[in-house]
Amino acid sequence: MADKRLFLDVRRSATGIFWEHRLSDRQDMIALAIAQGHGVPDIVARVLAGRGVQAADAARFLDPTIRDLLPDPASLTDMEQAASRIADAVTRKEKVAIFGDYDVDGAASSALLKRFLAHFGVESEIYIPDRIFEGYGPNPDAMRELVARGASLIVTVDCGTNSAASIDAAKEAGADVVVIDHHQVGGALPQGVAVVNPNRDDDLSGQGHLCAAGVVFLTLVQVAKVLRQRLAGSAQPNLLGLLDLVALATVCDVVPLVGVNRAFVVRGLQIMRQQSNVGLAALAKLSRIGEPINAFHLGFLIGPRINAGGRIGDAALGSRLLATDDPVEAQSIAETLDRLNQERQAMETEMLAQARAEADAELAGGNGPAVLVTADPSWHPGIVGLLASRLKDHARRPAFAIAFNPNGIGTGSGRSVPGFDLGRMVREAVEAGLLVKGGGHAMAAGITVEKEKLGALRAFFEERAAADVFRLQDQESLLIDAALAAEGATLQLLDTLEKAGPYGTGHVAPVFALPRHRLVDARLVGANHIRAELRSDSGGRIQGIAFRAADTALGDFLFRNRGQTIHTAGSLSSNYWNGNRSAQFRIIDAAES
Repeated sequence: MADKRLFLDVRRSATGIFWEHRLSDRQDMIALAIAQGHGVPDIVARVLAGRGVQAADAARFLDPTIRDLLPDPASLTDMEQAASRIADAVTRKEKVAIFGDYDVDGAASSALLKRFLAHFGVESEIYIPDRIFEGYGPNPDAMRELVARGASLIVTVDCGTNSAASIDAAKEAGADVVVIDHHQVGGALPQGVAVVNPNRDDDLSGQGHLCAAGVVFLTLVQVAKVLRQRLAGSAQPNLLGLLDLVALATVCDVVPLVGVNRAFVVRGLQIMRQQSNVGLAALAKLSRIGEPINAFHLGFLIGPRINAGGRIGDAALGSRLLATDDPVEAQSIAETLDRLNQERQAMETEMLAQARAEADAELAGGNGPAVLVTADPSWHPGIVGLLASRLKDHARRPAFAIAFNPNGIGTGSGRSVPGFDLGRMVREAVEAGLLVKGGGHAMAAGITVEKEKLGALRAFFEERAAADVFRLQDQESLLIDAALAAEGATLQLLDTLEKAGPYGTGHVAPVFALPRHRLVDARLVGANHIRAELRSDSGGRIQGIAFRAADTALGDFLFRNRGQTIHTAGSLSSNYWNGNRSAQFRIIDAAES
């Protein structure tokens, strides 16, 4: 810690980490140049500089546009072949099958392509596999069935890169296949008409940060270009009007909010607020969003409801919702997804209590394992990813949750911490014969494991991970952008900060410290949130909220320090109540002052 720039000299906070200045000395100078050169508040200039924005790029960064940031679609490998084949399907009025994934990105990608084809009067069918019975990606039986139902072109979206055998099955049955995907390549590429994937080894486009819906959007831009040449004078679809779906997928698939992804989300949110997609509008209303929709709502309210269909219900509900123009159908599907999400939340609460009890028993009395591996035969396999994410946050280490079926085969999901490549460790476990199958990326992975190999798998993970995970824990810090007083947390500042957003993976939300503020009150609200009131020395007040903090180290600290002067750290957000808007501080950590 000696070479770290401690913030407020906090060496051990309520959550057990130290606080560190986000900005380097050089970034401090860049922040000063941005503030002086562009007339933005000092605190916003620090946010920009801390995210790598240079002074010369600040104005463009604050106003990201599709025109400036959209890459040339043809720069992606196989794009011209894919666009030409899809354009052929449009001009010949072929029946197209769209094979998608069961998450938000898959649903949005499927709906994007279906809406585009519908504009030209092309019949298409969306097929989403069942998470439990079919698993992820194309399978030979489903591909053959789609051909039997009349599809001469199958387009896989958000899947297909690692499904060579299934694509061969479709070809043998008489259909062409175009793959549009973004997942890492795990073997030989399938031999379809085209495999458009910015993460394939021979793709030099530099667009590997796109989600599948982003890749589909680029593909449709290229298809539209081809069709303008072939169908001169025909009405072209409003592609920019489909960016609400791209924004939804970009946020929910947790891809980096850099480059064109930021423009997708900024423009997509503007379109979403117009409520032109009746499915999204119905779901937003049921989500009880009482303010202008933003990226937080996509990630934490709308996305989970769409995902609920794939987790515990009909996997195709999400894509049908996003593709429909029928308000009655949209309302019906939205209500079903909302109900499924409530059921999912109840199941998750029960499963999480079991998983945390198991984890806490392993962590008691010492460091515990470097990688948490929890398992239970009663768990629903569609929810294990959520469990793993919560356990990872709880224990500050990689975590797996596994649901075993009566045959002793477990379906599991893992989540990692920054700096530890979970996908690589899972691939090594597959090579060692400890997993039936497994794959993923640095921060998340899925596995299939036999019950009798669970002990050996735990030992393997421990051997591979212990040194790195415990080193990362020792080095863990909270990066803070700037100090702020309660009276400085104005709506004007919030509006300017939002222009520097949207925030998420790769463009993290700014974290501010409120130094030496009195904790006037801290009380439990809802099931496990803590509402706080903070007051500065000069009398400024701000309401704070610590989400899911009850029964955590942070919650204990807040309750124990009522009436005391403390440091708090968190982010600023808008709070809407009874038609009024005010600034709110989302507390993520605290420390003695």
